[in-house]
Amino acid sequence: MKNTLIVAIFFLAFAACQPNETSQRTTVAANATNESLVKQYFDYFNKHDWQQMAAMYSDTAEFKDPSLGEGIVKQTHEQIVKKYGELQQMIPDVRDSVVTIYPSGDKHMIVEFISTGTTPDKSKFALPICTIFTIENGRITQDFTYYDNFSE
Repeated sequence: MKNTLIVAIFFLAFAACQPNETSQRTTVAANATNESLVKQYFDYFNKHDWQQMAAMYSDTAEFKDPSLGEGIVKQTHEQIVKKYGELQQMIPDVRDSVVTIYPSGDKHMIVEFISTGTTPDKSKFALPICTIFTIENGRITQDFTYYDNFSE
């Protein structure tokens, strides 16, 4: 009886430490869907299709971006289109090249990319950037972007 109890406790402890296959499959499926969404996002960005890109966000998304000031700033689709339209006016050849996409859980995608273009004074730049996207119900709800925005 004592040996049976020890074996049962060992089995329960071992089974409790095993990851749930259903949750693993759900996370893998969510990661694939979210990665596809992120790739589409950068495709729209590089085509300068700000309307389609903005439509990928929730109605009001939260941003952390040095260009918007400190803290979290909420933006509507219209504000997103305006922001990127202004960027395109300043840097008509702006383009982002994705280096790596790192999934994190079932609703976060971390994207490392290089933004390139030509500034109004005709100097070229290559700016490393990292963005953490939060994706819920197929829409981007948070866009937290980090880069060095100090002038050299």
